[in-house]
Amino acid sequence: MRPFFRMMSLPRRYGKAAVLALAAALAPAAAADIGSERGIKAAFVSKFIGYVDFSGHAAPAPLVIGVVGADDIARELARIVGARGINARPVGVRTLGPGDHLDAVHVLFVGLGESERAERLLRAAAAEGILTITEFDHALRHGSVINLRIVDQRVRFEVSLAAAEKAGLKLSSRLLSVAHYVDKGER
Repeated sequence: MRPFFRMMSLPRRYGKAAVLALAAALAPAAAADIGSERGIKAAFVSKFIGYVDFSGHAAPAPLVIGVVGADDIARELARIVGARGINARPVGVRTLGPGDHLDAVHVLFVGLGESERAERLLRAAAAEGILTITEFDHALRHGSVINLRIVDQRVRFEVSLAAAEKAGLKLSSRLLSVAHYVDKGER
């Protein structure tokens, strides 16, 4: 099995063992079952949640992942999180339509099918403290916290610290250390 992302040169404070442990955690456990790009992206989404501190935005109730414009990702996410949840927390997956509201959603995945409405969705999600994950070009510029991309025929991810801060979310340094690109918002 090939790794889903290459190791980046990391600060010395992150030992090789810690980085390899994170890489193993982010890589789907059942890669043979998942196989497809869509399945890999769904696995990444499920793993990202464990590396985000929602700082009180997400109540102890079940965590809800809303999916817009990617029914295949929603189905795969539901299969992955199933009865086991994430970090011993129950998780539900909801497919959202054009008129659906983001209330009771903690994570929003905006797929390629909704790239036209993405900026409005991302703005609304940030105001509610929702972790946003996308899969289209220039998504960080539109306010996405995490964007999945295909680089060298592999699924990679990029992160916007400014978007995370705007949504009131704290991202683990372990997640940032394996990101393909981190936009620190310094311009």
